[in-house]
Amino acid sequence: MKKNLKVRILTAVMMLLVFIGAALILNRPDPDAALSSAQKRTFAVAKVTDILRDATPDTWTEGRRIGEQQLEVTVLTGKHKGAVLEAINYLNAYYNVDAKLGTRVIVRLDYNDTGDLYVVSIPNYDRSSVLIIAMIAFAILMMLVGGKQGARALLGLMFTLLSLWYILIPLVLKGASPIFATILIAAYTSAGALLMLTGYTKKTFCALLGCVGGVIAAGIFAWIITTLTPMNGFNMSEAEELVIRASDSPLKISGLLISGILLSSLGALMDTSMSIVSALHEVYEQNPSISKKQIFRSGMNIGRDAMGTMANTLILAFVGSAFNLLILFQVYDYPMIQILNSDMMAIEIMQGIAGSVGIIVTTPLVSTLCAAIFRLKGDKILSR
Repeated sequence: MKKNLKVRILTAVMMLLVFIGAALILNRPDPDAALSSAQKRTFAVAKVTDILRDATPDTWTEGRRIGEQQLEVTVLTGKHKGAVLEAINYLNAYYNVDAKLGTRVIVRLDYNDTGDLYVVSIPNYDRSSVLIIAMIAFAILMMLVGGKQGARALLGLMFTLLSLWYILIPLVLKGASPIFATILIAAYTSAGALLMLTGYTKKTFCALLGCVGGVIAAGIFAWIITTLTPMNGFNMSEAEELVIRASDSPLKISGLLISGILLSSLGALMDTSMSIVSALHEVYEQNPSISKKQIFRSGMNIGRDAMGTMANTLILAFVGSAFNLLILFQVYDYPMIQILNSDMMAIEIMQGIAGSVGIIVTTPLVSTLCAAIFRLKGDKILSR
């Protein structure tokens, strides 16, 4: 037990050092790089302290007010904290930050020709406080219900998100293959998350290999479909913006579509792998004499149930993201041939199916691994 704890601690330290080293190298600032337009802008949180002129409700926007508001705001953050400024807040049906007394908003600040500070625009509400409270509530509920396992799951989630932001995205921006980089990060983050959740055990090893295998299967399937259709990163709605903004970087846009599919399916694949492995490990613990064939058969039976629910989860998630598009198809009464062949719908369908294929492949793969590894005795591979 002590030996296993030492191995777990050593592994966690090594993965943390790898993360820190990679993040520092990939995010090292370029001293010769010019500031981007976003970096040159100044944003701050402000509070509406007076409404000098208000907008009126409109009938066709379900009561949303349009027009303009003349506001007095007090800056709450940044080097201009305490400044009281007047601002014109433009409202329309789609970009609508409807301010009231006491509303906290994000303001963009700049200086006019005479050097006086003024509010350029009010792009958003200040949602940070509510979101932070929501995340804290989520973390508390996770730990209250899940106990130590819940706390480990939170650490694993944080590790995954930080790895995506500080390693995967910088890698892709520096010209690495998006697909290869995503598979690499999927293996790395899965290992970290599973190690934090279950420790250095046979369960972790089987779940990790099953998850990575499912990710690779989803990637291969998506690559085949995108090649035959054809589809690539340039079909995505954000492609034009990426081409414009990243034209001077070695970013490879063509692989971003498959990378997004792999990331979207990673959580479901990890869940499916661990669900099957945990159930099979419990079966094996209760009956150590069970044969490999029986372990495999049990894994397939368990996996078939997980397969159906997880496939529904993935496909419905992608359908939900395209719900507005589906409504528009109904409104304009598009023919089915146009619906199925549109870029957006083809991408949504392919994303759901590719992730589901990964889950389907994960089930026999994990069952086979468990049948082979759980029967190994002693220290031939890992502790139980």
